[in-house]
Amino acid sequence: MDLKVPISIADELTEEVITSNGLLNLASGEIGRIEYEDYDIDTQGLPFESEDYEFTCGTLSNNGKDVEFRIEVNTVTGQYSVSASELLEIKVRAAALFAGVSGPALAVQASARAQAALGTAPPANTKPANAAPASTAPAAEPKPRGGRGGRYH
Repeated sequence: MDLKVPISIADELTEEVITSNGLLNLASGEIGRIEYEDYDIDTQGLPFESEDYEFTCGTLSNNGKDVEFRIEVNTVTGQYSVSASELLEIKVRAAALFAGVSGPALAVQASARAQAALGTAPPANTKPANAAPASTAPAAEPKPRGGRGGRYH
């Protein structure tokens, strides 16, 4: 399933900012359907082809709140996209900003769903009939892991 969200795009030149709108695919990071505002690519060329082109960034907006991010431009194909790490960062920041959900809370929810799907743990909101009352002690932080996906490389 491809989920595409509208974004604003800014191509930064030395003396000018060229604005456009596009659709960010949250599954792949590709950006398509780019429509420039007050800029004619037929006569002026693509913004990144200009000698004074500097970089491109994007903005995802919802109810007056914005998440800004870097956009990669493939100068050979003209494809605009977001790297995998940047895409993950966008998703976490957007969830925190738009829904008030923190990154660690998203990780806990995802882990609980995965365990429930595998049948290794009960779903987060259920309790076995013979379970003891819930403890009021704070939960221990997970130990840092090494290797891929861990805190250390």
